[in-house]
Amino acid sequence: MVEVKLHDIGEGMTEAGINCYLVKAGDIVKADDPLVEVQTDKMTAEIPAPQSGVIKQILLNPGETAKVGATLLIMEELDSARLPESGQGRPKRILASPYTRKIARENHVNIMEVSGTGPAGRIMDHDVLGYMKRRDSDIVNVSEAGSEFSVPELSEPASGGTGTIRNHSPKASNQIETDTLPFRGRRKQIAKKMVQSLYTIPHCTHFEEIDVSDLISFRQELKAMNQSVSATAFFIKGLSLCLKEFPVFNAKLDEEHETIQLLREHHIGLAVDTPEGLIVPVIRNVEQKNVKQIHSEMKRLTKLAFDDKLTAKDISGGTFTISNVGPLGGSIGATPIIQHPQTALVSFHKTKKRPVVTDQDEIAIRSMMNISMAFDHRVADGATAVSFTNRFAQCIENPKMMLLELI
Repeated sequence: MVEVKLHDIGEGMTEAGINCYLVKAGDIVKADDPLVEVQTDKMTAEIPAPQSGVIKQILLNPGETAKVGATLLIMEELDSARLPESGQGRPKRILASPYTRKIARENHVNIMEVSGTGPAGRIMDHDVLGYMKRRDSDIVNVSEAGSEFSVPELSEPASGGTGTIRNHSPKASNQIETDTLPFRGRRKQIAKKMVQSLYTIPHCTHFEEIDVSDLISFRQELKAMNQSVSATAFFIKGLSLCLKEFPVFNAKLDEEHETIQLLREHHIGLAVDTPEGLIVPVIRNVEQKNVKQIHSEMKRLTKLAFDDKLTAKDISGGTFTISNVGPLGGSIGATPIIQHPQTALVSFHKTKKRPVVTDQDEIAIRSMMNISMAFDHRVADGATAVSFTNRFAQCIENPKMMLLELI
């Protein structure tokens, strides 16, 4: 017998939620056939068959959480001589990405019933959506024909989870109608990470306001030359310049060996709010990139995050994190939670035009942005954080000075 265990598919993961099984007891599989889809705090992944064999027993149910090293299912070895030929006794292998499977699962679609139009019969997102449209149309047609069906109402998916089912069944007058959301998968893992960080790191948050008027003007100049670069790319580059001068904020505390590791490479994580919840892809070696390269990499990773196609490498190894909540509107400040074991995180908030007294004692309308910097008070002091944000303000308020840093 062969035990198929949950192995570490990402940096530092300790557990994962079972989304669904792609096989059932009695199925014959070949090596590398996908067996089970799991959800970590950062990504969705499939666990493949380690070798050819027959599925004998599934040990954990969908929705349960498994620790790394836990046995998910048991296979019986099967040599190549006993493997049936293609199409004879072997279950049909469904080719579909984890994201496509998620769409099917959240909308109660049996993916085995969907015909794929992609290469080699792969089921694409639009195949599932088309199946749903035909299914819903059939329900409406039958309903109009006079059949009585009680169809549950599917609510819109909330941030970080699947949709909820509202059952409109008769109830007592004093019964309160409730909706439920599953607390598992990425949402559950995010919760555990946040609790770990808050219980481990003594957070201290420093607030500052920055005049971004000149940065806005500079970006308009670039746009006139057909060079579009986001403000966030400038923020990331400015932070990297500051981290060179204040490496204590690009560090990891090793309590066991009583050392603070100052990291020379700047791998900056960008918090992205996706329909499945918060995820933090990492822009690697920012200290070696110019602003335009940072902008391109940021766009690429953000698209992968929304498509649920980030790899383990895309989300691992971060040394510093940023969160740009300004475009969401309404945010003037926050106390962000640090990504353990990092030392600091900076949030950028909404930019507003405000009257400001200039150095010439004149009142001018300027575009002002608040930032909040959370840092580990075991590693750095408040005065160092103030110096860091002062230096960052100099970079952003004089963006052309950053051109002196050609890389």
